[in-house]
Amino acid sequence: MTDRIHPSAIVSADAELHPTVTVGPGAVIEAGVSIGANCSIGAHAVIHAFTRVGEHNIVGPHCVLGGLPQHTAFDGSETWVTIGDHNVFREFVTVNRAYEPGAETRIGSHCFLMTSAHVGHDCSVGDYVIMTNQATLGGHVEVGDRVVMGGMSAAHQFTRIGAFCMVAAFAPLRKDALPYTTIGGTPVRHYRLNAVGLRRNGISGDRYRALEAAFRALKDGDDTLASVPDTPEVERLREWLAVKSRYGRYGFAAPGSRQ
Repeated sequence: MTDRIHPSAIVSADAELHPTVTVGPGAVIEAGVSIGANCSIGAHAVIHAFTRVGEHNIVGPHCVLGGLPQHTAFDGSETWVTIGDHNVFREFVTVNRAYEPGAETRIGSHCFLMTSAHVGHDCSVGDYVIMTNQATLGGHVEVGDRVVMGGMSAAHQFTRIGAFCMVAAFAPLRKDALPYTTIGGTPVRHYRLNAVGLRRNGISGDRYRALEAAFRALKDGDDTLASVPDTPEVERLREWLAVKSRYGRYGFAAPGSRQ
């Protein structure tokens, strides 16, 4: 033990902690865990075996990282949680390890998971993702970079949320959500481009107008986007559309509708 680890914390001798890691009172870190430089582990947080944590992460009080998958058929296989760098996990966040043998639940870098957010087994969460209070991902959900999930929103297992999508509070996603959009309402629909998020990240001018053209094409039923100018964002949208969807994707709100 060091002066960076509270005397009441329980840290396995078989856990690998960088010397700069701090561990708060009552925290539990099991064997097989690795934690990179300059991480802070809050009071009573639990980090289970088979969890790999990168650098500069803040794990808040009572978080549970690497808990067993919530799947009745899980056979105890070695599976993982892998977490990147510069993430914040606020109090009571839970992240489950993968269900599929040898697989991982993955969280990228620079993400902010607020109070009681939950990431289910086998999920893949990109970079700069924000999950607001009690946002929930079922198993095998794919979340693209810079997605924002509103409070108490939820994604059904095997759904996809495309990059730069903003999900409204309380929205229940049972189908895929397109990249670059805002989505929500009752019934759930895509409303418009996520203009604020896109422009904050430098997607403006011709690049923004190309996305406008792409979504006009999608509304008209043209998934090829053949007539749309090639930009990095449009190329990524084509790649996303080319992946087979388990449940399909949501449609568009009627003109003039408000989210």
